[in-house]
Amino acid sequence: MSLEIDFAGLKLKNPTVLASGVLGTSAALMKRVFEEGGAGAITMKSIGPEERAGHANPSVLELEHGLLNAVGLPSPGYKNMEEEWNELEERKFPLIASIYGASVEEFVEVSKFVAEKKPDAIEVNISCPNTQEHGQIFGVNETASAEVVSSVKKEIGKIPLIAKLTPQAPNIAAIASACEKAEANAICAINTVAGMAIDIDARKPILCNKFGGISGPAIKPVGIKCVYQIFKAVKIPILGMGGISSGRDAIEYIQAGATAVGIGSGVYYQGIGVFEKVCREMKEWIKENEVKSLEEIRGCAHG
Repeated sequence: MSLEIDFAGLKLKNPTVLASGVLGTSAALMKRVFEEGGAGAITMKSIGPEERAGHANPSVLELEHGLLNAVGLPSPGYKNMEEEWNELEERKFPLIASIYGASVEEFVEVSKFVAEKKPDAIEVNISCPNTQEHGQIFGVNETASAEVVSSVKKEIGKIPLIAKLTPQAPNIAAIASACEKAEANAICAINTVAGMAIDIDARKPILCNKFGGISGPAIKPVGIKCVYQIFKAVKIPILGMGGISSGRDAIEYIQAGATAVGIGSGVYYQGIGVFEKVCREMKEWIKENEVKSLEEIRGCAHG
């Protein structure tokens, strides 16, 4: 059975998507993940308004059931990526450009430039602190989320907009609904879960930034819950992610309501072959369970 899907107007050979921040740092790597790894679409490393070094090391820590990172959104800044964009003009894979900003104006500034490069979709990372609201994350507030989405959508026109949500939102379904009303074309859920680790012998936090984001198997139940809640609140497609490393994981997200699935930490644990592996295992499960299409099981856990 074919795993081809339509995700917000993007025709994907399968529902797996490389998550932002993992290997999406150069055109050559992105091409490799698509051709050798088998991903259905590629998300670039998040692009910001200015050059940003990110946080000092240690910035990544392997936990028992996942990763804790505080990389700090390193970016060359959208004005310093001309060579990469030139290389991407010849791409043969669906490209999702991820953007971030500390204010609505910064989101608009970056999106206007990125839209001119004609990515296949633009992911708006509203899991960032809003400097105008004293560090509050855009994505925990319906009004702030909708304002970013609406403002960016006006700039990018027909390019599909994907709103990336944070599990820190007190009501993630309401945030997703607000983004849909603001003309988002899809929802991405979830970003990492906030966490911290302390070295009890050194008696201080391990990460230089003290706090970080947890990804990997540990957060899959959180991601599943969020996708399940969002599916009941919106009609636009959902890119579900968080702890996916097997075909069964992907099927679970789809049954919760996801149309496509993002893989990030799975690449760390299993290499770029994780995409092909997930797809193969999905096909095996589908055959064993006599499922005719992914649409047949999408959201089926809702009864």
